[in-house]
Amino acid sequence: MDSTITVTPAGLPDLLLHVATVRPVFVWGAPGIGKSALVRRFAADLGLPCQTLLGAQLAPEDLIGVPELVAGPDGVTRSRFAPPVSIARTEPFCLFLDELNASSPDVQKAMYSLVLDHRLGELELPPDSVVVGAGNRATDSALARPMASALINRMVHVHLKADAADWLVWATREGLHPLVIQYLTERPGHLWSPAPKEQRPFSTPRSWHILSDCLLSYPGDSWSDHTLEVLTSGLLTPQHGSAFRAWIKVVRHRYALEPIIKGEAGWPGAPGDRDVLYFLAENFRERLVHDLPASKEGGSAAAKQFAHRSKAMLVSLAEVSLEMAQLVVASGADGQSELPAWYLTEIVRDLPRLVAARD
Repeated sequence: MDSTITVTPAGLPDLLLHVATVRPVFVWGAPGIGKSALVRRFAADLGLPCQTLLGAQLAPEDLIGVPELVAGPDGVTRSRFAPPVSIARTEPFCLFLDELNASSPDVQKAMYSLVLDHRLGELELPPDSVVVGAGNRATDSALARPMASALINRMVHVHLKADAADWLVWATREGLHPLVIQYLTERPGHLWSPAPKEQRPFSTPRSWHILSDCLLSYPGDSWSDHTLEVLTSGLLTPQHGSAFRAWIKVVRHRYALEPIIKGEAGWPGAPGDRDVLYFLAENFRERLVHDLPASKEGGSAAAKQFAHRSKAMLVSLAEVSLEMAQLVVASGADGQSELPAWYLTEIVRDLPRLVAARD
């Protein structure tokens, strides 16, 4: 189930506070964006203990219990279902059905009355208990079974999306590694990536949190470049991992784009600095997209000077790596160039002359 109508992590707690206390809510979202943590925080804000049941690990008897023989007051022995201690409680609590849509059809059927009426056979949840479900979408390459329409119709469905601004506020409050926070402040688009179809790591708020914990375990940021490569390769997309490692080198060794623009430094050309070169080339491209005016006649004197200087920078970058120079002027994902047409025209016209002048 997908929807273009979404809520951010900052907006979900208030919605749960008003809606989940009167009707069951199901939170949809990609893996690793904080669904479970938000539900647990919501329960804590209500002052309720949170009991989590994982749908992928449930059998029907984990909900309805197993039969037992009980002697009645009339001396007749009868059978009844003994519910599990996880939900057979006397005080109100939050029942969190995590990965609900990963459960089997039989388990989903057992949840019909639990979700709608807070009842399982003879067992009734204590008054003021809350039921919240969560799960991934089929498009997330995660375990997700079709949810029965009868179960869908018993809940309010909310679609959660990752939001960098929300996450950075949380990360700062929780004391995540400053380098992780600083990097994602500069590159918020790297916080999350869609789950790939193949089995490999991908970037999520959860994977960045794990990376932060790993980095904090090294006193004084004493990890090696190889260790950082191992960690980022095991947690993030290749693109995000490479960019983060390059950014770390920039921070540690004070590589920067500005001295190259001013002509005070050249592009790093050592084989070991390829990731740094890629990072600087991406920054160069972003600078061009941001600073170049839409028309040649527009823009400030500084913008025009930067446009002139950037052509020589492209020539020198191509001498170090033609691939990186092509990256700077390449079209976007939609096939359309993000750079002004007049600038691309001048590049085609002027670069041969600039190359010849350098020779």
